[in-house]
Amino acid sequence: MSIIQQHVGSDFDSFLDSEGILDEVSAVAVKRVLAWQLEQAMKAKHLTKTEMAKRMHTSRSSLNRLLDEEDTSLTLTTLASAAQALGKHIRIELIDQPA
Repeated sequence: MSIIQQHVGSDFDSFLDSEGILDEVSAVAVKRVLAWQLEQAMKAKHLTKTEMAKRMHTSRSSLNRLLDEEDTSLTLTTLASAAQALGKHIRIELIDQPA
């Protein structure tokens, strides 16, 4: 039986969970959204990476890691620093999983 046949009728999250990659895939998806939002805010404010890093009081390589869609190892401190540099706030919340 193929992997696809095993999961016919189940949802995609169930498939990813059964493959043992749901948490990793979810983290990358969240990071991609955050990186995109940060890049869009930088563009709207006409900020270069160098200027953004200065505003965050960090290195450009640290900013590059923050903007790297695949690197999920960001800290809340770094995210808060980026938000502040852009005149924004962050909001993180836990929500119930669908039943």
